[in-house]
Amino acid sequence: MKIQQHNWRAESGWEKIGNGEFNGNNSLVLVFGDRYELENTSRYEEVRSLYPKGNIITASTSGEIINDHVQDNSLVVTAIEFEKTPYTIAEANAEDYKDSYSVGKALSEHLMSDELVHILVISDGSVINGSELVKGMNENLPDKVIVTGGLAGDGPRFEKTLVGLNAAPSTGNVVAVGFYGDSLKVGYGSLGGWDTFGLRRTITKAEANVLYELDGKSALELYKKYLGEKAKELPGSALLFPLSIQLAEGEKPLVRTILSIDEENQSMIFAGDMPVGATAQLMKANFDKLVDGAYGAAESGKDLLKGAEPQLALLISCVGRKLVLDQRIEEEIESVTEVIGDHIPRTGFYSYGEIAPFAGLLNCELHNQTMTITLMGES
Repeated sequence: MKIQQHNWRAESGWEKIGNGEFNGNNSLVLVFGDRYELENTSRYEEVRSLYPKGNIITASTSGEIINDHVQDNSLVVTAIEFEKTPYTIAEANAEDYKDSYSVGKALSEHLMSDELVHILVISDGSVINGSELVKGMNENLPDKVIVTGGLAGDGPRFEKTLVGLNAAPSTGNVVAVGFYGDSLKVGYGSLGGWDTFGLRRTITKAEANVLYELDGKSALELYKKYLGEKAKELPGSALLFPLSIQLAEGEKPLVRTILSIDEENQSMIFAGDMPVGATAQLMKANFDKLVDGAYGAAESGKDLLKGAEPQLALLISCVGRKLVLDQRIEEEIESVTEVIGDHIPRTGFYSYGEIAPFAGLLNCELHNQTMTITLMGES
């Protein structure tokens, strides 16, 4: 596996990171950048000129990660040249399917093969229901196939997100990359670091990812009551206070982030499903635990490699973590570097949802407010 990286910023233009050997044949090119910059089609054309033979996947973000740095209003480009690992790319748009579940199912079916070992999925983060997407992907996949990835972001704006494959990115797109053969080694980890507080309440009225009532009362009104003055800043302020939901007693809780609110219907729209009967509890930030969560995710990923050396680290963290950590944001990236070493190229973005299995489990889940890490290396 050979890696080459570029960084674009308005004040300095394009900058090449490192000087490794790279010929660009059949390379997989990951481009993460600010939505406004990606809407300028000249940015895509510039990346295409850098990698005329590459397969280019673009995604808008809520912040870009390159090595130990977190940036805004930039583009980070990581080109990967696999020496032993074949891959196939599938894409779908939400408008062509009845729901997000069908999108996920179609993508996994397109990629299925006896040799399939891993799927990386980069999804629209505004019109795709991430929970349903991963359910569809999980349905027919064998246990050996792990799915990781995330939902595109749009800063704290929550207006629209963009994803593209070999074209300027647009809304509603989902791109999935299937990797084949036993040469590719993959490790993954996903941890949060938030503290729960307040009463545990039962979801009594919801449809898919739209929440109406907790304990028979307006969920939006209860949420506003807890937020106090910060209720005026919704939906942005909701990123500071996500919900922990538990589907059944004894199951691992999932964290859910609010994407938008509907005052007319008194509802809250989340990045993933809010099942009726599940319990929900508010969460708040614990700075040290957030950084420790990133460290733990990296350790989990490295342990799963079973001694194999990672050659690339893909970091997808939640926009809520970025807003909470603020000027300390690079500490969570540095904690990952502490585990894997600064010689491993790191790339990634801040997202509207993260996709990975829980530690020790195989089926992927949609997470919010986590740091999710995918480590890759070829044996």
